[in-house]
Amino acid sequence: MKRGNFIASIFTLIVTPLFAIPETIINNTGMDKGFKIKAGEGRIHGHIKLKGVNSNVLDVKISGADTNGELAIFEQTSLSQGKGTPLHIHDTQDEIFYVLEGSYYFQVGDEKVNLTIGDSIFLPRKGV
Repeated sequence: MKRGNFIASIFTLIVTPLFAIPETIINNTGMDKGFKIKAGEGRIHGHIKLKGVNSNVLDVKISGADTNGELAIFEQTSLSQGKGTPLHIHDTQDEIFYVLEGSYYFQVGDEKVNLTIGDSIFLPRKGV
């Protein structure tokens, strides 16, 4: 898959940040063994092409179905350089973004942050 200059990897956590997941949740995912997801592939649904205010390709790396709804990880490739997702707030999930290539702007409350290659950001639920 050809990737443009504006690629961001989205690691969306459904309930809580990865580093704070209690051991009881980790041991209660319903999965009997681990699994590998190859680079450039989506484990579930293949490449999902999203169209709206911008074009993206979304690969589901780990689904909420894999973790009883406790965690989901996505890789998103933006195909619309200079455009991003409109400002919004998630009421029930935190998000973590990690930039693989290019740069991306985020806003948390009144604070605006620019991320470049290798940077990451934590966005708490309810935008606080």
